[in-house]
Amino acid sequence: MSKSYRIGQMVPSSNTTMETEVPAMLRAREAVHPERFTFHSSRMRMHKVTPEELERMNREGLRCAAELADARVDVMSTACLVAIMAMGNGYHRQTERELAQVARDNGCEAAVMTSAGALIEGLQIMGAKKVSILAPYMPPLTEKVVSYIEHEGIEVVDARCFSIPDNLKVGLRDPMQLLDDVKQLNTANVDAVVLSACVQMPSLPAIQAAQDMLGIPVTSTAVCTARRMLDHLGLTPEVPEAGALLNGKFPASALNQAAGA
Repeated sequence: MSKSYRIGQMVPSSNTTMETEVPAMLRAREAVHPERFTFHSSRMRMHKVTPEELERMNREGLRCAAELADARVDVMSTACLVAIMAMGNGYHRQTERELAQVARDNGCEAAVMTSAGALIEGLQIMGAKKVSILAPYMPPLTEKVVSYIEHEGIEVVDARCFSIPDNLKVGLRDPMQLLDDVKQLNTANVDAVVLSACVQMPSLPAIQAAQDMLGIPVTSTAVCTARRMLDHLGLTPEVPEAGALLNGKFPASALNQAAGA
């Protein structure tokens, strides 16, 4: 009998993508591996992607961690990148410590992670030193994301943003439009492209096509989140048609090498 794992996510109330793309990836994995997954969410109120709303939303994260702990999930992750990165460089580590403490206080031993940390770790696993990114945010928030990534030792060669403050509208964007958007991005001499530096901007259907078109690794925050969930669960990081990070060729041990660099 195959083992089943419970996947928990702390999701902005207006997010409609992470409860679509993460399950889609793990369902695709079920087609080639025996493990099975169930999906569980707790929601934090947020409508507009502004610093004020992001800060208010972050305060609800501890409640969400307690609720997911009650379900005894096996791994739990925040499902908003910019809410973490807007709080200052390295903030994902503090958030992960605080959420893990709440989980432990409520009798849950789940691995605890953030989508912000997952993007950094995913890029490190691929050995990416230079990247270019696409994001839906307003320019000031995009600048914070760029600063955050660069503070982790990864140069952002180019960043294009679409200036969409309404989070629901971000989720309605056609992911295949990214195949045209990425052509406007400077990808010369980069190690990887982040097709969506936002968990709400859909990108999964375009990841493999963009990678095939560019000839370099292409990923997204959602892909990195799914990858790190599999790593924390000790499972083979293989998902068909989800880009380089989930093709099984990049071992998680690369994280240890990056940490020692």
